[in-house]
Amino acid sequence: MSNGNGKNGNGNGHQEEKPKYKFLFVSHEALSGDLAWKVQNEGHPVKCWIEQVSDEYDGILEKVGGHWKDHVDWANVVVFDDTGFGKEADTLRKAGKAVVGGSEYTDKLEMNREFGQSEMKRLGMLTLPSWDFNNYDDAIKFISENPGRYVFKPSGKVSSDWSGFLLLSKEEDGKDLLEILNYNKKVLSKNIKHFQLQKHVSGVEVGASAFFNGDKFITPILVCFEHKRLFPGELGPMTGEMGSSMFWSEPNVLFRDTTGRMEEDLRKAKYVGYIDINCIVNGRGIYPLEFTCRFGYPTINIQQEGILSEWGEFMHTIASSDDFYLRSKRGFQIGVVIVTPPFPYDDPWETEMHKDISILFRKSNTEGVHISDVKMVDGVWRTAGHSGYHLIITGSGATMDEARRQAYGRIDNIMLVNMIYRTDIGATWYEDSDRLRSWGYLDQVKWPE
Repeated sequence: MSNGNGKNGNGNGHQEEKPKYKFLFVSHEALSGDLAWKVQNEGHPVKCWIEQVSDEYDGILEKVGGHWKDHVDWANVVVFDDTGFGKEADTLRKAGKAVVGGSEYTDKLEMNREFGQSEMKRLGMLTLPSWDFNNYDDAIKFISENPGRYVFKPSGKVSSDWSGFLLLSKEEDGKDLLEILNYNKKVLSKNIKHFQLQKHVSGVEVGASAFFNGDKFITPILVCFEHKRLFPGELGPMTGEMGSSMFWSEPNVLFRDTTGRMEEDLRKAKYVGYIDINCIVNGRGIYPLEFTCRFGYPTINIQQEGILSEWGEFMHTIASSDDFYLRSKRGFQIGVVIVTPPFPYDDPWETEMHKDISILFRKSNTEGVHISDVKMVDGVWRTAGHSGYHLIITGSGATMDEARRQAYGRIDNIMLVNMIYRTDIGATWYEDSDRLRSWGYLDQVKWPE
């Protein structure tokens, strides 16, 4: 059993070197490159297999070709950073391999919204009414016959560019959403084949999450607030996410009544990795919306700001189904995503225009800087990839204001042509926290119960 602190010494006053493990990161779209870079910087050998060929992380990480299975025997730990690898992850675990991420059960929880909602209901969570569709005309007819506010969400496997795509009706009869679907159904149907309409409810949007080691949850747990639209004030197009604010906590009411209820089923699935349930909460109850059964992005980058334990040791330990003392900072962390055009859209001309641009720093300090679509050329970071999603800048502090000042101070040190970022990440914390505390959702509970 590991306590997350490694070996303290040999009794002779000498610090013993911590063991090094070989990590194979397996990815569809190079989502976990920053975490792989972190593990590499801790001294662990790292190889990355990325299905989508691009120049991301060139000069930073060793990217391997062939099939990822060709490199499994080399690795001590295999890390799957996205859904869609569940069957393979289960097979490797049964064979005795240490694996982080993926299982058939958790893939289905996230990718099949209907199944995810049914599991929430089975476990006694208070779910919102939802309806699944694979035909846009049927959805348009449904809203016409059942006026109300709905949220449109993709269901099933979609690209990461579309996975966070949401449409929200603001009019009480839902006519605005009806019009959007009616006039855009041809475009949407090319990228989103299956989708869900979920009844809208007002409240605070908040996530309750934790890491799972195949047997139990690792504490502390995480409380997270996402900011999904491109511009401050939740304006503009939906993105995967433009930033988050968070804090680590002992298990609380919010966690107990949502993600915590998944423990037995995760144990049956032998899942190892991160799991989150995003919720809308108000004075009437907690309404879980959807699962994330993989690393969150940019959540995993911001977690690095708040976790003091070494990530390589942590992942190896939980992949071995051992317990781990996860050391975390007190207070709060935020992360701000920095993008360039054409993000969040796909425009070849804009992509080419913003390709290979130098990412420079006024002072030679990259603390709190996390990379995504970035490569290294002649010792200089340059923009890479095709999405325009380049950096995540983090900060921490005893208060949310302190965390915000540190993160935005670090952004001031960056020189990147035409960079775009939100200036209000974490700004709603005080209003949201007052409501969450008044409803009792942040009250700590004894765990396990």
